Amino acid sequence: MTLAVRVPEELSARVPVEQRGPGLERDAVRMLVSRGVEVAHHTFRELPLLLRAGDLLVVNTSATLAAAVDGWTGDARVVVHFSTRGDDGRWAVELREPDGRGTTRARAGGPAGREVRLPGGVGLVLEEPLSGRGERLWWARVSGAGVPGLLREYGRPIRYAYTERDQPLSAYQTVFALPSADGTGSAEMPSAARPFTARLVTELVSRGVLFAPVTLHTGVASAEAHEPPYPERFAVPEASARLIEAARAGGGRVVAVGTTAVRAVESAVGADGAVRARAGWTELVVTPERGVRVVDGLLTGLHEPQASHLLMLEAVAGRLAVERGYEAALQGRYLWHEFGDVHLVLR
Repeated sequence: MTLAVRVPEELSARVPVEQRGPGLERDAVRMLVSRGVEVAHHTFRELPLLLRAGDLLVVNTSATLAAAVDGWTGDARVVVHFSTRGDDGRWAVELREPDGRGTTRARAGGPAGREVRLPGGVGLVLEEPLSGRGERLWWARVSGAGVPGLLREYGRPIRYAYTERDQPLSAYQTVFALPSADGTGSAEMPSAARPFTARLVTELVSRGVLFAPVTLHTGVASAEAHEPPYPERFAVPEASARLIEAARAGGGRVVAVGTTAVRAVESAVGADGAVRARAGWTELVVTPERGVRVVDGLLTGLHEPQASHLLMLEAVAGRLAVERGYEAALQGRYLWHEFGDVHLVLR
Protein backbone atom coordinates (compact mmCIF):
# COMPACT_ATOMS: atom_id res chain seq x y z
CA MET A 1 0.00 0.00 0.00
CA THR A 2 1.22 3.49 -0.80
CA LEU A 3 -0.32 6.84 0.10
CA ALA A 4 0.24 10.09 -1.74
CA VAL A 5 1.20 11.74 1.53
CA ARG A 6 3.90 14.30 2.06
CA VAL A 7 4.51 15.18 5.67
CA PRO A 8 5.65 18.81 5.99
CA GLU A 9 8.95 19.17 7.80
CA GLU A 10 7.37 21.35 10.47
CA LEU A 11 5.13 18.45 11.55
CA SER A 12 8.11 16.40 12.74
CA ALA A 13 8.20 16.21 16.54
CA ARG A 14 11.67 17.51 17.29
CA VAL A 15 11.66 17.07 21.08
CA PRO A 16 9.60 15.03 23.56
CA VAL A 17 6.27 16.60 24.51
CA GLU A 18 7.35 17.14 28.13
CA GLN A 19 10.05 19.56 26.85
CA ARG A 20 7.59 21.71 24.87
CA GLY A 21 6.18 23.63 27.79
CA PRO A 22 5.92 23.83 31.59
CA GLY A 23 3.80 21.24 33.33
CA LEU A 24 3.53 18.89 30.37
CA GLU A 25 3.89 15.15 30.82
CA ARG A 26 4.21 12.34 28.30
CA ASP A 27 0.45 11.86 28.13
CA ALA A 28 -0.07 15.42 26.85
CA VAL A 29 0.21 14.31 23.20
CA ARG A 30 -2.83 14.38 20.93
CA MET A 31 -4.63 11.22 19.81
CA LEU A 32 -6.50 10.73 16.57
CA VAL A 33 -9.16 8.02 16.91
CA SER A 34 -10.38 6.07 13.87
CA ARG A 35 -13.47 3.88 13.93
CA GLY A 36 -13.86 2.78 10.35
CA VAL A 37 -13.73 5.92 8.23
CA GLU A 38 -15.00 8.08 11.12
CA VAL A 39 -12.32 10.07 12.92
CA ALA A 40 -12.33 12.01 16.18
CA HIS A 41 -9.77 14.17 17.92
CA HIS A 42 -8.74 13.56 21.52
CA THR A 43 -5.82 13.92 23.88
CA PHE A 44 -4.04 10.79 25.05
CA ARG A 45 -5.21 11.43 28.60
CA GLU A 46 -8.74 10.61 27.39
CA LEU A 47 -7.78 7.01 26.55
CA PRO A 48 -9.52 5.60 29.68
CA LEU A 49 -12.80 7.11 28.42
CA LEU A 50 -12.44 5.35 25.05
CA LEU A 51 -11.84 1.87 26.42
CA ARG A 52 -14.16 -0.24 28.53
CA ALA A 53 -13.86 -2.80 31.31
CA GLY A 54 -12.66 -6.11 29.87
CA ASP A 55 -10.63 -4.53 27.06
CA LEU A 56 -7.00 -5.63 27.00
CA LEU A 57 -3.90 -3.67 25.99
CA VAL A 58 -0.97 -5.73 24.68
CA VAL A 59 2.24 -3.87 25.57
CA ASN A 60 5.86 -4.44 24.58
CA THR A 61 8.26 -4.60 27.54
CA SER A 62 11.45 -4.39 25.45
CA ALA A 63 13.87 -1.77 26.78
CA THR A 64 15.57 0.62 24.38
CA LEU A 65 19.33 0.26 24.01
CA ALA A 66 21.90 3.02 23.66
CA ALA A 67 22.55 1.39 20.29
CA ALA A 68 24.69 4.01 18.49
CA VAL A 69 28.48 3.90 19.02
CA ASP A 70 31.20 6.00 17.34
CA GLY A 71 33.97 4.12 15.57
CA TRP A 72 36.62 4.23 12.87
CA THR A 73 37.19 2.16 9.76
CA GLY A 74 40.59 3.01 8.36
CA ASP A 75 40.81 6.80 8.61
CA ALA A 76 37.06 7.30 8.23
CA ARG A 77 34.79 8.00 11.14
CA VAL A 78 31.61 5.94 11.27
CA VAL A 79 28.69 5.42 13.62
CA VAL A 80 27.72 1.81 14.27
CA HIS A 81 24.04 1.12 14.94
CA PHE A 82 23.70 -2.20 16.78
CA SER A 83 20.46 -3.81 15.68
CA THR A 84 19.91 -7.42 16.74
CA ARG A 85 21.88 -10.13 18.54
CA GLY A 86 21.95 -13.47 16.72
CA ASP A 87 21.82 -16.88 18.33
CA ASP A 88 25.50 -17.41 17.47
CA GLY A 89 26.66 -14.32 19.38
CA ARG A 90 27.07 -12.11 16.32
CA TRP A 91 25.25 -8.80 16.01
CA ALA A 92 23.42 -7.34 13.04
CA VAL A 93 24.80 -3.83 12.59
CA GLU A 94 24.40 -0.86 10.30
CA LEU A 95 27.33 1.42 9.50
CA ARG A 96 26.36 5.08 9.15
CA GLU A 97 28.28 8.25 8.31
CA PRO A 98 28.27 11.26 10.67
CA ASP A 99 26.58 14.23 9.00
CA GLY A 100 28.17 16.94 11.16
CA ARG A 101 24.85 17.81 12.84
CA GLY A 102 24.84 15.11 15.49
CA THR A 103 22.93 12.66 13.30
CA THR A 104 23.96 10.33 10.48
CA ARG A 105 23.39 9.49 6.84
CA ALA A 106 23.46 6.20 4.95
CA ARG A 107 26.72 4.67 3.72
CA ALA A 108 27.81 1.40 2.17
CA GLY A 109 28.23 -1.32 4.77
CA GLY A 110 30.63 -3.83 3.26
CA PRO A 111 32.74 -5.42 2.09
CA ALA A 112 33.04 -8.61 4.11
CA GLY A 113 36.11 -8.42 6.31
CA ARG A 114 35.81 -4.68 6.93
CA GLU A 115 37.19 -3.87 10.38
CA VAL A 116 35.80 -1.18 12.66
CA ARG A 117 37.61 0.13 15.74
CA LEU A 118 35.33 0.94 18.65
CA PRO A 119 36.00 2.60 22.04
CA GLY A 120 37.56 0.65 24.87
CA GLY A 121 39.75 -1.46 22.59
CA VAL A 122 36.74 -3.24 21.06
CA GLY A 123 36.95 -4.47 17.47
CA LEU A 124 34.20 -5.34 15.01
CA VAL A 125 34.49 -7.28 11.74
CA LEU A 126 31.73 -7.42 9.13
CA GLU A 127 31.14 -11.01 7.99
CA GLU A 128 28.11 -11.18 5.67
CA PRO A 129 24.94 -9.27 4.78
CA LEU A 130 21.98 -10.03 6.99
CA SER A 131 19.84 -11.03 4.01
CA GLY A 132 19.69 -11.03 0.25
CA ARG A 133 17.60 -7.84 0.25
CA GLY A 134 20.64 -5.60 0.31
CA GLU A 135 23.76 -4.67 2.20
CA ARG A 136 22.44 -2.14 4.71
CA LEU A 137 22.59 -4.56 7.66
CA TRP A 138 25.53 -6.94 8.20
CA TRP A 139 26.28 -9.73 10.61
CA ALA A 140 29.38 -8.71 12.54
CA ARG A 141 31.67 -10.39 15.05
CA VAL A 142 32.69 -8.27 18.06
CA SER A 143 35.87 -8.90 20.03
CA GLY A 144 37.36 -7.36 23.15
CA ALA A 145 34.19 -6.88 25.22
CA GLY A 146 30.53 -7.79 25.39
CA VAL A 147 28.19 -5.60 23.37
CA PRO A 148 25.76 -4.82 26.24
CA GLY A 149 28.65 -3.46 28.32
CA LEU A 150 29.99 -1.51 25.33
CA LEU A 151 26.60 0.12 24.77
CA ARG A 152 26.17 0.98 28.45
CA GLU A 153 29.57 2.70 28.58
CA TYR A 154 29.91 4.29 25.16
CA GLY A 155 26.52 4.11 23.43
CA ARG A 156 23.80 6.68 22.93
CA PRO A 157 20.26 6.36 21.56
CA ILE A 158 19.88 6.27 17.80
CA ARG A 159 18.82 9.72 16.67
CA TYR A 160 17.40 10.81 13.33
CA ALA A 161 17.78 14.12 11.53
CA TYR A 162 14.30 15.44 12.30
CA THR A 163 15.10 15.62 16.05
CA GLU A 164 16.53 18.81 17.51
CA ARG A 165 19.21 17.45 19.83
CA ASP A 166 20.48 14.38 21.66
CA GLN A 167 18.22 13.09 24.41
CA PRO A 168 19.10 10.91 27.42
CA LEU A 169 18.32 7.22 27.14
CA SER A 170 15.49 7.71 29.65
CA ALA A 171 13.60 9.75 27.05
CA TYR A 172 13.49 6.62 24.88
CA GLN A 173 12.23 4.22 27.56
CA THR A 174 8.55 3.50 27.95
CA VAL A 175 6.86 2.98 31.30
CA PHE A 176 6.61 -0.74 30.43
CA ALA A 177 10.33 -1.25 29.66
CA LEU A 178 12.09 -4.03 31.55
CA PRO A 179 15.81 -4.79 31.22
CA SER A 180 16.45 -8.27 29.85
CA ALA A 181 18.71 -10.74 31.62
CA ASP A 182 21.14 -10.93 28.69
CA GLY A 183 21.34 -7.17 28.12
CA THR A 184 19.56 -7.23 24.76
CA GLY A 185 16.69 -4.94 23.86
CA SER A 186 15.38 -2.74 21.09
CA ALA A 187 17.62 -0.69 18.84
CA GLU A 188 14.78 1.80 18.53
CA MET A 189 12.07 2.64 21.04
CA PRO A 190 8.71 0.83 20.84
CA SER A 191 7.35 4.37 20.63
CA ALA A 192 3.58 3.82 20.60
CA ALA A 193 3.76 3.20 24.37
CA ARG A 194 5.75 6.35 25.11
CA PRO A 195 2.73 8.49 26.12
CA PHE A 196 1.70 6.13 28.92
CA THR A 197 2.43 7.34 32.45
CA ALA A 198 2.15 5.43 35.71
CA ARG A 199 -0.85 7.58 36.61
CA LEU A 200 -2.66 6.75 33.38
CA VAL A 201 -1.91 3.02 33.71
CA THR A 202 -3.36 3.12 37.23
CA GLU A 203 -6.52 4.83 35.99
CA LEU A 204 -6.94 2.26 33.21
CA VAL A 205 -6.54 -0.63 35.64
CA SER A 206 -9.02 0.97 38.04
CA ARG A 207 -11.57 1.05 35.21
CA GLY A 208 -11.13 -2.66 34.47
CA VAL A 209 -8.79 -2.43 31.48
CA LEU A 210 -6.27 -5.28 31.45
CA PHE A 211 -2.62 -5.37 30.33
CA ALA A 212 -0.81 -8.28 28.68
CA PRO A 213 2.97 -7.85 28.46
CA VAL A 214 4.85 -9.32 25.50
CA THR A 215 8.39 -8.74 24.27
CA LEU A 216 9.66 -7.96 20.80
CA HIS A 217 13.16 -6.53 20.37
CA THR A 218 13.01 -4.14 17.43
CA GLY A 219 15.91 -3.82 15.03
CA VAL A 220 17.16 -0.74 13.23
CA ALA A 221 14.59 0.70 10.85
CA SER A 222 15.64 2.20 7.55
CA ALA A 223 15.42 5.97 7.48
CA GLU A 224 15.98 6.06 3.71
CA ALA A 225 14.61 2.84 2.16
CA HIS A 226 11.32 1.66 3.58
CA GLU A 227 11.98 -2.06 3.92
CA PRO A 228 9.76 -4.75 5.40
CA PRO A 229 10.81 -5.72 8.93
CA TYR A 230 13.62 -8.22 9.35
CA PRO A 231 13.28 -11.26 11.64
CA GLU A 232 13.07 -10.15 15.26
CA ARG A 233 13.23 -11.95 18.60
CA PHE A 234 9.95 -12.11 20.52
CA ALA A 235 8.22 -13.79 23.46
CA VAL A 236 4.58 -14.16 24.43
CA PRO A 237 4.47 -15.51 28.01
CA GLU A 238 1.95 -18.10 29.14
CA ALA A 239 0.18 -15.64 31.46
CA SER A 240 -0.26 -13.11 28.64
CA ALA A 241 -1.55 -15.74 26.22
CA ARG A 242 -4.18 -16.71 28.81
CA LEU A 243 -5.15 -13.07 29.38
CA ILE A 244 -5.61 -12.53 25.65
CA GLU A 245 -7.75 -15.65 25.27
CA ALA A 246 -9.83 -14.71 28.33
CA ALA A 247 -10.46 -11.20 26.98
CA ARG A 248 -11.55 -12.61 23.62
CA ALA A 249 -13.86 -15.11 25.27
CA GLY A 250 -15.39 -12.39 27.45
CA GLY A 251 -16.09 -9.99 24.60
CA GLY A 252 -13.25 -7.59 25.38
CA ARG A 253 -11.25 -5.93 22.65
CA VAL A 254 -7.58 -6.82 22.19
CA VAL A 255 -5.76 -3.57 21.42
CA ALA A 256 -2.08 -3.78 20.52
CA VAL A 257 0.12 -0.91 21.67
CA GLY A 258 2.39 -0.52 18.66
CA THR A 259 3.13 -2.51 15.54
CA THR A 260 5.70 -4.52 17.54
CA ALA A 261 2.94 -5.82 19.82
CA VAL A 262 0.86 -6.77 16.76
CA ARG A 263 3.78 -8.70 15.29
CA ALA A 264 4.44 -10.52 18.56
CA VAL A 265 0.89 -11.58 19.36
CA GLU A 266 -0.02 -12.48 15.78
CA SER A 267 3.13 -14.65 15.68
CA ALA A 268 1.79 -16.65 18.62
CA VAL A 269 -1.51 -17.64 16.97
CA GLY A 270 -1.91 -21.35 16.28
CA ALA A 271 -3.70 -22.99 13.35
CA ASP A 272 -6.83 -23.13 15.51
CA GLY A 273 -6.79 -19.36 16.02
CA ALA A 274 -5.80 -19.54 19.70
CA VAL A 275 -2.89 -17.61 21.21
CA ARG A 276 -0.38 -19.73 23.11
CA ALA A 277 2.93 -19.04 24.81
CA ARG A 278 5.67 -18.82 22.22
CA ALA A 279 9.20 -17.43 21.99
CA GLY A 280 11.89 -17.28 19.33
CA TRP A 281 12.26 -15.44 16.04
CA THR A 282 9.40 -14.11 13.97
CA GLU A 283 9.51 -13.36 10.27
CA LEU A 284 5.83 -12.48 10.13
CA VAL A 285 4.88 -9.48 8.01
CA VAL A 286 1.25 -8.54 8.62
CA THR A 287 -0.46 -7.62 5.36
CA PRO A 288 -4.10 -7.11 4.33
CA GLU A 289 -3.93 -10.47 2.53
CA ARG A 290 -2.79 -12.25 5.69
CA GLY A 291 -5.02 -10.13 7.94
CA VAL A 292 -5.04 -10.10 11.73
CA ARG A 293 -6.46 -13.00 13.71
CA VAL A 294 -6.42 -11.64 17.25
CA VAL A 295 -5.99 -7.88 17.30
CA ASP A 296 -9.15 -5.74 17.35
CA GLY A 297 -7.39 -2.41 17.54
CA LEU A 298 -4.02 -0.71 17.33
CA LEU A 299 -2.48 2.26 19.08
CA THR A 300 0.36 3.51 16.91
CA GLY A 301 2.47 6.55 16.24
CA LEU A 302 2.39 8.67 13.11
CA HIS A 303 5.30 7.80 10.85
CA GLU A 304 6.38 8.47 7.31
CA PRO A 305 4.19 6.38 4.99
CA GLN A 306 6.21 3.17 4.99
CA ALA A 307 4.93 0.16 3.11
CA SER A 308 5.12 -2.32 6.00
CA HIS A 309 3.62 0.09 8.54
CA LEU A 310 0.72 1.02 6.28
CA LEU A 311 0.09 -2.59 5.30
CA MET A 312 -0.30 -3.52 8.96
CA LEU A 313 -2.65 -0.59 9.55
CA GLU A 314 -4.67 -1.64 6.52
CA ALA A 315 -4.84 -5.21 7.83
CA VAL A 316 -6.35 -3.94 11.10
CA ALA A 317 -8.59 -1.13 9.86
CA GLY A 318 -8.99 -1.32 6.07
CA ARG A 319 -7.58 0.89 3.36
CA LEU A 320 -10.25 3.61 3.47
CA ALA A 321 -9.83 4.02 7.23
CA VAL A 322 -6.08 4.42 6.86
CA GLU A 323 -6.44 6.99 4.08
CA ARG A 324 -9.03 8.97 6.03
CA GLY A 325 -6.92 8.83 9.19
CA TYR A 326 -3.80 10.14 7.49
CA GLU A 327 -5.77 12.91 5.79
CA ALA A 328 -7.23 13.96 9.15
CA ALA A 329 -3.83 13.85 10.84
CA LEU A 330 -2.37 16.16 8.23
CA GLN A 331 -5.33 18.52 8.28
CA GLY A 332 -5.24 18.57 12.07
CA ARG A 333 -1.50 19.32 12.13
CA TYR A 334 -0.65 16.27 14.22
CA LEU A 335 3.03 15.73 14.99
CA TRP A 336 4.91 12.78 13.48
CA HIS A 337 7.60 10.33 14.61
CA GLU A 338 8.57 8.81 17.96
CA PHE A 339 8.08 11.99 20.03
CA GLY A 340 4.86 12.89 18.24
CA ASP A 341 1.14 12.27 18.53
CA VAL A 342 -0.62 8.92 18.30
CA HIS A 343 -3.39 7.21 16.35
CA LEU A 344 -5.87 4.80 17.93
CA VAL A 345 -7.51 2.50 15.38
CA LEU A 346 -10.50 0.49 16.56
CA ARG A 347 -12.26 -2.07 14.39
